[in-house]
Amino acid sequence: MVPFAHLDRPFDYLVPASMAADAVPGARVRVRFAGRLVDGFVLERVDQSEHAGRLAPLAKAISPEPVLSRPVARLARAVADRYAGTLADVLRLAIPPRHATAEKAEKAEKTEQEARPGDPAPPADPGEWRRYPAGPSLLAALAAGRSPRAVWWAPPGPGWPAMVAAAVRATLSGGRGALVVVPDHRDVDRVADALSADLGPAAELVVSLRADLGPAERYRRFLAARRGRARVVVGTRAAVFAPVESLGLVVVWDDGDDLHAEPRAPYPHTRDVAVLRSRLEESALLVGGHAPSTDAEALTRSGWAHPLVLPRREARQLAPLVWPTGSDWEAARDEAARSARLPSLAVRAAREALAADRPVLVQVPRRGYQPSLACASCRRPARCPHCHGPLGRPGGGRAPACRWCGRPAADWACPGCADPGLRVSVTGDRRTAEELGRAFPGVTLRTSGRDEVLATVPAGPALVVATPGAEPVADGGYGAVLLLDGWALLGRPDLRTGEETLRRWANAAALAVAGPAGGRVVVVADEGLGPVQALVRWDPAGFVAREADDRAELGFPPATRIAAVEGTTPILRAFLEAATLPAAADVLGPVPLPAPARRSASAAPPAAAAPAGPGAGGVSAVPGADGADGPRERLLVRVPRKQGGELAEALRAARGVLDARRAAAGLRVQLDPISLG
Repeated sequence: MVPFAHLDRPFDYLVPASMAADAVPGARVRVRFAGRLVDGFVLERVDQSEHAGRLAPLAKAISPEPVLSRPVARLARAVADRYAGTLADVLRLAIPPRHATAEKAEKAEKTEQEARPGDPAPPADPGEWRRYPAGPSLLAALAAGRSPRAVWWAPPGPGWPAMVAAAVRATLSGGRGALVVVPDHRDVDRVADALSADLGPAAELVVSLRADLGPAERYRRFLAARRGRARVVVGTRAAVFAPVESLGLVVVWDDGDDLHAEPRAPYPHTRDVAVLRSRLEESALLVGGHAPSTDAEALTRSGWAHPLVLPRREARQLAPLVWPTGSDWEAARDEAARSARLPSLAVRAAREALAADRPVLVQVPRRGYQPSLACASCRRPARCPHCHGPLGRPGGGRAPACRWCGRPAADWACPGCADPGLRVSVTGDRRTAEELGRAFPGVTLRTSGRDEVLATVPAGPALVVATPGAEPVADGGYGAVLLLDGWALLGRPDLRTGEETLRRWANAAALAVAGPAGGRVVVVADEGLGPVQALVRWDPAGFVAREADDRAELGFPPATRIAAVEGTTPILRAFLEAATLPAAADVLGPVPLPAPARRSASAAPPAAAAPAGPGAGGVSAVPGADGADGPRERLLVRVPRKQGGELAEALRAARGVLDARRAAAGLRVQLDPISLG
């Protein structure tokens, strides 16, 4: 596989007679290309080649295992075309590295016919799907072998895995396979458990693909799906390429989670890959979540998918009661309601839940102790005098230290006003847990975040402090959910701030018991803000619809498609000269990327470096880092959504021109970036 845009096409090779049995379509081979040996896949075998010259023979048939199925090969080509990438880059994401031991072990197991249980019967009871007017008909269509497409606004509560399991069971009963893609390994386990409970003996047809599996086990499970012994695959981001036989249903849960965005070139998003796969394989598609994204909303507006929205009457029965702390009524009772980090309303809700022997969930946007400090006088952010990184306090009673180079800053003084005093700008989850421990003495305290993410917590009175995305499921549900520091989520300078805030709040609030059963949610934010009102009414569908309308008026995604192109000034200039953009293209920039502060040699960057090599775009490890020809810049190219395909082709062609000149080092092209800043 050669990851250069100007060489992104199939090449013909002669199959020697000694390799004829092993070099089957989909198998791995090694060939000589431009004087060096490279690995690749056999796409097809034909009797004659259209190439007029002499064909070079294959150098080696690595394995006779046809790991690349024809549907996945077509999907990889479509993904590369949509994201202005190369087929080689997409196949690196789709096909796991070979593990010879696992391959041999799989061959020794039972044949597909002996190992496969019979198809399960369709669900006898639609369960929670009956709350939706079209829910039972959705299951009936899946069982009948049809391919409905829907955007699903899931009900409050922890029951969504059982609803996914019912849809998968209906698909299996129709003789087809299913694929479920979720953000993280905890969601994989929840869906796998629900499938095991629903399918009974047919649960043998299910495999889980998680990022934390070792290479041998991951490859073994991949082969189980490729050989047809596993007909249901549940996994994280990369599982969207899993070779499920006779695919009938693709489910994408919580599509707004940034874990669905691939950080490696060509940076595909799980939702968009699932849409392409549904079209190519004519399978059903279910994009679900408590608050799906505006991109999912665009699928319903185009008429390609149907909305599955919970009726208002059902939502009122299942949703917890939501209280914002900034209301006039609450301010009249508590003068500090609008300014206190933990106002009296939140304290009362927590005490009532604890008194009812239920746990309390406290969501804190930032991790750490005091991750951000500022001057006590002028409020200027405190920076390290050595590397200019942000100062924070790693623990109680400890001196401030740089979060980049780790140097202590006990003698820090503000360079603006010379005041040595510091104030806390942001409070993290560990400091919050410490404060709650003093406010609620004797109550069990648990934390769930980067250091340790809890999957579940038992019933009973307890305080659970978690960062967004790390909230554990409570046995029996939470009696109260406290959403602290709303300003930290709502104040981010990003196009998706509103919908992302609502998504994080809704995911946490959905873990509370229903309002009629005493479930309460306290959100520390101004009640007049759109995301707060949507949470109070439990109307994420209405908020996302209004958000999509506002963006369409301003020419922002998903009404348009945007490409972000990064590189040095000479590279961007050459790229624009080589690109034949659509007539309606709007070029914004270039603008300089923020230059990172200097770090010590032992300090790790704040974000993981992009993979090196031409297949990864040759990107600097830190955005904004100076390249060989100067600082890096970024420009945006915007086109109407219907011209997105033309834009992708133009960008890929321009990248090919620079690749052919060996002038693309450091160039990074990303279509539909999840964050525009």
